[in-house]
Amino acid sequence: MLNWQDIQIFLEVARADRLTDAARRLTIDHSTVSRRIRRFETELNTQLFERSTHGYRLTAAGEQLLLFAEEMARQVTGASESISDQNLQVSGQIRLGVTEGFGTYVITPLLSAFQRRYPELTVELLALPRAVNLGRHEADLAITIDRPRNAEMVVSRLCHYRLQLYGEQGYLDRRGRPAGVDALSDFDLIGYVDDLIFSDQLCYLDPLLQGLSTLPRFAQRSTSIVTQLHAVLAGSGLAVLPCFMAEQDPRLEPLLRSEIDICREFWIAARAEQRQLLRVRLLWQFLKDAIELNQPWLMGESDTGLQLPLSVPLVQQT
Repeated sequence: MLNWQDIQIFLEVARADRLTDAARRLTIDHSTVSRRIRRFETELNTQLFERSTHGYRLTAAGEQLLLFAEEMARQVTGASESISDQNLQVSGQIRLGVTEGFGTYVITPLLSAFQRRYPELTVELLALPRAVNLGRHEADLAITIDRPRNAEMVVSRLCHYRLQLYGEQGYLDRRGRPAGVDALSDFDLIGYVDDLIFSDQLCYLDPLLQGLSTLPRFAQRSTSIVTQLHAVLAGSGLAVLPCFMAEQDPRLEPLLRSEIDICREFWIAARAEQRQLLRVRLLWQFLKDAIELNQPWLMGESDTGLQLPLSVPLVQQT
């Protein structure tokens, strides 16, 4: 007979890859997690994980058990929510995963309006320079720049947003302003670390530079768009930045607007079973409405700044 507590510990280690992360989420000591995993493997007479300095990697047997364990977790969660009417409660916590720049400059201030309407809800915001993995239960809800293709996800387009080339005015006064894309060879650039870009949607510099006879020098590269923004503000060079981050800072000047005009999308997604919970549906609808209100600003077509919703409508409890 499988012990449900052992299954829970196994799931957290499989999702987190590292004992310390799993222990933190389980609120128990990491040595206890290690001991329970070893005892579980002994009882099954099967090795579930390969241990290394990089963490815990599932074996073939572990991958097989993970399929059953995930289904068990879904059934337990569904039963718990149904029996206790948690799906109708506007309380508890929601974990929202979002890209770093959008999470910092757009979602964080918008959530103030949401939390005034639902003070019993706690939103855990994962604003990360990478994609959040809903399949591994890193979050209840995610905003991504790539459309999730998992058939088990409920997915909807959230918005479009624009990116353009920006420079800090002091830097531009010293170095001049590029007259065209060809002139970028004479300037320092700031961009992503090529081999650590987590989405092809972020490779917007490649087509701009392909036709140049002399490639510009990259003064700085970073995995973080927020770091890139601050590098531009420090006068290190030019960078392609989202308008929702750059337009609100008067120290930054847009360059080559007609030649460098990049449009991307954000998508909102949740696992189907999580999407049924009222608290998740409330946040989903709030984000859709609040972002629609700010669509012109996200496209750099409005200088009114981020607009907070005056009210947050209730979602029908079905």
